[in-house]
Amino acid sequence: MKPVEDFLKNKLHGRQQSGTYRELKPENSLVDFCSNDYLGFARSAVLKQSIVNEVDTHPLSLNGAAGSRLLSGNIQYAEDLEKQIATYHDSEAGLLFNSGYDANLGLLSSLAQRGDTIILDELVHASIIDGARLSYANRYSFKHNDFDSLESKLKLAKGNCYVVIESVYSMDGDTPPLVEILSLTEKYNAALIVDEAHALGLYAKGLVCELGLQRRIFARVVTFGKALGGHGAIVLGSNNLRNYLINFARSFIYTTAAPFHQLAAIKMAYQLLENSREAIISLKRNIELFKQQVNTGENFTLLNSNSPIQCIVLNSNEMAREAAKQLQMNNFDVRSILSPTVAQGTERIRICLHSFNTENELTLLAVTLNKFILLHA
Repeated sequence: MKPVEDFLKNKLHGRQQSGTYRELKPENSLVDFCSNDYLGFARSAVLKQSIVNEVDTHPLSLNGAAGSRLLSGNIQYAEDLEKQIATYHDSEAGLLFNSGYDANLGLLSSLAQRGDTIILDELVHASIIDGARLSYANRYSFKHNDFDSLESKLKLAKGNCYVVIESVYSMDGDTPPLVEILSLTEKYNAALIVDEAHALGLYAKGLVCELGLQRRIFARVVTFGKALGGHGAIVLGSNNLRNYLINFARSFIYTTAAPFHQLAAIKMAYQLLENSREAIISLKRNIELFKQQVNTGENFTLLNSNSPIQCIVLNSNEMAREAAKQLQMNNFDVRSILSPTVAQGTERIRICLHSFNTENELTLLAVTLNKFILLHA
């Protein structure tokens, strides 16, 4: 045991010495500019009550699924929910996964075979990278949103080729030129996969539907833990894709199914989303208000983003930590994003905006930020 414990201790010590040590922190009473609860669903009393009512109308439902969906854990409610969500997103079919991480892991690790090719935008989520690593495919990454870089990798592709991007990037908050990327992948007969985790809510049905591209996209991953305020995910695509994942996606096959309460929460969140036009308008208004009021000066950069994710690049772990500390001392829950989560030299604070943030909160946040930036110019 001692050599292993020494290994753990040394690795943790290394993180502490480099200033990249991670710790869990409990909830706080600060003004929320940190969570992915873009439309306020996670804190919605209306949604909470509708979930209670839905569970009450199914008194025979179990507390837990008690098995994988291929054994004892499948219920008609789950299959009906998959059809409802697929219809909402104008997709032929969908398959539920217990989390967005599970969805990306199962989708990518099972699809690409030895001799195939996966091409990833360099800024895609860790779950996408991990899913690609678990496959036996050739793997490439291309420069973020760079057509020439993507095309150079497409020219190298062998076998079936899968290109994976996000419709809103989780650490930069920007959106890709989706129409142009899709056209390029079609030119090389590659299948495009779009992770819509952070787009749902900003766009009522995601960016793919917003642009009318749903019939041309091979697969979409939609998660429920951001704007929908719940947990879980769905992979949208053809009936063939759904059946393939049921047979080959290990993160679906070998895990206990989601409990009924989680399924009910997803269903009720979608019902609430259909009546959330005002919340989406408020969210977009708050995004514009924040961008108008923040002044980063010449030394720091506010990344170009029209999403709720607004990032100010502060160029070092020390500066990012200090900015977050000052904001928290002023009652704003803003967190620093440090290397190695982001590339060295792009360390930042990541500000998440919400429909429920007030104009006064946004103004005070901007004033506090501007003072910090001026002080460190």
